[in-house]
Amino acid sequence: MGKKQRLDKILAHMGYGTRSEIRRIVKQGAVKIGDVSVKDSGLQVDPELDMILVDGERVVYREFIYLMLNKPQGVVSATEDSRDRTVLDLLADEYGHFEPFPVGRLDKDTEGLLLLTNDGKLAHNLLSPRKHVPKTYFAEVEGAVGAADIAAFEEGVVLDDGYRTMPAKLVVLKEGDPMARTVAKIELTIMEGKFHQVKRMFQAVGKKVVYLKRISMGPLLLDEHLAEGQYRELTEDELELLKNHSG
Repeated sequence: MGKKQRLDKILAHMGYGTRSEIRRIVKQGAVKIGDVSVKDSGLQVDPELDMILVDGERVVYREFIYLMLNKPQGVVSATEDSRDRTVLDLLADEYGHFEPFPVGRLDKDTEGLLLLTNDGKLAHNLLSPRKHVPKTYFAEVEGAVGAADIAAFEEGVVLDDGYRTMPAKLVVLKEGDPMARTVAKIELTIMEGKFHQVKRMFQAVGKKVVYLKRISMGPLLLDEHLAEGQYRELTEDELELLKNHSG
């Protein structure tokens, strides 16, 4: 059973204009509930049960949106920024009226998986320190990365501010050789999200991250078919996995 809301609120949420624009189109008779033309924009309507038509086109109501973005470098994880482009600038206008926001943040020069939604409860659960949602990153690192680093990260390392990280899982894909000037390639799974955490963890063991990309968050994996800057809505299965994981 759905919940009743004002007609103008429903239509504003779905991007049909401002409240005053909606009042005007309702007065002009462009809006019907079922077969009946309505003139009162404050009418209480159930968006999930009542058939709302604007200019003969059915309004398919959704409260929340969930978008997976492959964030490119140079874009900030914010809803607004006076200097830089934000992740919201990458979205089509059709999503703007939902007022989505990034769940957590990736540094400006970090790429990869970023979830955008207007579902505050899900976002809170995914970001809650108590939930320990794992996040996995692929990185290229200057310096030889090997068994000693795996052991150190398993213990948790002490960052520059004295904070000891939770145990993290480091997988070395390619060790890297400073003499040959080749970088190490690794995957690192962390259970928390301190500021610049991956970079600072490698700093703690005398190494430098030169490229960083998030490839998963909880059960959500970055779609490898998404080019940088591209996004898509989550599938029902992905959303179900996320909700179960964060619930």
